[in-house]
Amino acid sequence: MKLNNQELMNVEGGGYGLWAALGGLITFIISAIEGFINPMECNE
Repeated sequence: MKLNNQELMNVEGGGYGLWAALGGLITFIISAIEGFINPMECNE
């Protein structure tokens, strides 16, 4: 199956995995910084 140039321009990619990984990384970095700034003590 061959696509011409117009058909190739109409193809839309997924890209969800990139945004999910980026969001996870940002969430991890924010949580790590928050853990150093405001540590919580364990109740034993």
